[in-house]
Amino acid sequence: MGEATPGIAAALERIAADIDHRFDLLLAVPDDPRRVLYHAMRHAAIGGGKRLRPLLVVATCDLFHVDKAAALRVATAIECMHVYSLIHDDLPAMDDDDMRRGKPTVHKAFSEAAAILAGDSLHAMAFELLAGEDTHSDPFVRAELVLELARAAGPAGMAGGQMMDLAAEHETFDLPTVTRLQQLKTGALIGFCLEAGAIMGRVPPEGRTGLRGYARDLGLAFQIADDMLDAEGSAAAAGKAVGKDAAAGKATFLSLLGIERARAQAQALVDQAIAHLHGHGPEADLLRAIARYAIERDH
Repeated sequence: MGEATPGIAAALERIAADIDHRFDLLLAVPDDPRRVLYHAMRHAAIGGGKRLRPLLVVATCDLFHVDKAAALRVATAIECMHVYSLIHDDLPAMDDDDMRRGKPTVHKAFSEAAAILAGDSLHAMAFELLAGEDTHSDPFVRAELVLELARAAGPAGMAGGQMMDLAAEHETFDLPTVTRLQQLKTGALIGFCLEAGAIMGRVPPEGRTGLRGYARDLGLAFQIADDMLDAEGSAAAAGKAVGKDAAAGKATFLSLLGIERARAQAQALVDQAIAHLHGHGPEADLLRAIARYAIERDH
């Protein structure tokens, strides 16, 4: 994994261990009738997944010398939001998937009701983490984090993108519409990861332009790579069903561009993303490595 991106494998291993440890503490199973809910949350949140979003948060926080423990709270919050979205996306009413991260989806391992409540609880926990005093001493910083995550997760972000994705099975989308879909469904949360690091570092909005450009280009490159994995990858490597987009007749970057143009476009987007970091020195090397990894990964 990622031979061309030295340090990325170690960084991903480190963040996975950190996030799993935090979830283990946060989701201690109570000895009461809620235990099934906690087991369902642990099933979804602990072990597996790339943890790319938490790594983006920590890498951005590192640019601005943010306290590591505080950065990891924000990183855990974004993973809560991401995992909630996966649990709900996998439900029979949406994508109806049986496997996620190499194991049964939550509704398969437990029940649909438990899966809905596990997603709801992780969604709430994301905001609880951001709003807690341990995240930042300044309540204005905490409020801005909450506001930006709400925007990124709601109808103008991830949930809106998922609705567009469901509509894509019945409507014919052109390239600008597919791009908009992915900017909302995938890109908004990736954008929040960079925004959150800047907020934690007290960077004013006008100082975040480069990070926003990086996030926008990375999000699209990541999605094009995902489309290619869905078309070419194996279910074992992906840890989930592949080939579903084509089977559903959905327009994707791949179906609209073709494999070679899609691959070239992903590479161009990664180059652009890295170019947006020109104002930073070696301290941004991990962000550069993440961008390269986004299109080199095999799952």
